[in-house]
Amino acid sequence: MKRIIAPSILAADFGKLAEQANMVKDAGAEYLHIDVMDGRFVQNITLGQVVVKSLRPHTDMVFDVHLMIKEPENYIESFAKAGADIITFHLESTQDVMGCIEKIKACGKKVGLTIKPKTPLEWVLPYADLADMILIMSVEPGFGGQKLIPHCLDKIRKLRELYPEKDIEIDGGVCVENIKEIYEAGTNIIVAGSAVFGAENPAEAVNTFLNA
Repeated sequence: MKRIIAPSILAADFGKLAEQANMVKDAGAEYLHIDVMDGRFVQNITLGQVVVKSLRPHTDMVFDVHLMIKEPENYIESFAKAGADIITFHLESTQDVMGCIEKIKACGKKVGLTIKPKTPLEWVLPYADLADMILIMSVEPGFGGQKLIPHCLDKIRKLRELYPEKDIEIDGGVCVENIKEIYEAGTNIIVAGSAVFGAENPAEAVNTFLNA
């Protein structure tokens, strides 16, 4: 499957978001991963719809919006209107998984489903056919710069066996040292924050991940 790099703006310079987004795009990144945290579902607060809307006119990258928020069903429409292309929500964060899926589809956006490292893969399977992408969190969501939790790759291997053509994304602890193993597990969409925007040369880092 095609490899796609999705640099996470959680690690970018928020004073230069448009500039940095287009820098990694020029290096070959197709997606921009946008982490949305509310301080309730995870112990951190990042950004909201206003930032997504403000950034949208400055780049044509795919906006891969990752909602780490309680009751995402209340915010799907506003993020869709702000410019999200893919809207991913946590199965642990809502009592209405089907309602969230239906709302995202009704907005004409792609559906992403995700789970935390300790959540069994079985939570995803009943809804997997309805998703355009499944994101496996390989660190506890909330903060960048953590190390990848190895057993999360087992979930990716199982998913790839079950869904040979499905987009499978990984988020957390991705680095040059483990990228080969990540690809071999079956991942085709790579979220990298610190490993890209924290690198001395972010464009070179994108190329390294694409060609690993």
